[in-house]
Amino acid sequence: MRDYALGPFTIIKQIGKNAMGVKLTEESSRKHPVFPVSLGEPNFHTEEDTFPARKKNPTLQEIVEVEDSPSL
Repeated sequence: MRDYALGPFTIIKQIGKNAMGVKLTEESSRKHPVFPVSLGEPNFHTEEDTFPARKKNPTLQEIVEVEDSPSL
């Protein structure tokens, strides 16, 4: 069974009144990047809500600690 709602995708452009062009993820790259506006739903979650462990800009100290750690 497939998921009904995919995404979230970034809307790149509005195409007329009834379509929107979106930036697809790698997993969805084989799909056509234009969808009807009626299928779009607002996404109020931020990147931090979706991926709480992800940090946008690591500090230099964090980068040095990772590079100095022993490799597996």
